[in-house]
Amino acid sequence: MSYRRGNGSGTAARVIVAVADVMAFIIGLWILMYLLDANRGNELVEFVRHSARWLAGWSYDLFTFDAAWARVVCGYGLAAVVYLFIGHAVAGRIRR
Repeated sequence: MSYRRGNGSGTAARVIVAVADVMAFIIGLWILMYLLDANRGNELVEFVRHSARWLAGWSYDLFTFDAAWARVVCGYGLAAVVYLFIGHAVAGRIRR
């Protein structure tokens, strides 16, 4: 019987990466919907908007550009990049 070190940690790392990717995807989807002026009366658009707002609550109004699109791209984009960076860094650390 062979013992493979890190088998459970590999699974945990994959879960962390998947969660970080989904969070960044939701935020990126909202940025895209905002830039394409999606119908805010649509339930899917509202769900994505509320989810992204919750996920990026800490960076939502961090920047004060004059153009609204720039605030959305930078504020939400920063959150997406941070989630990706931290999620993948933690997963890489767990795999070691």
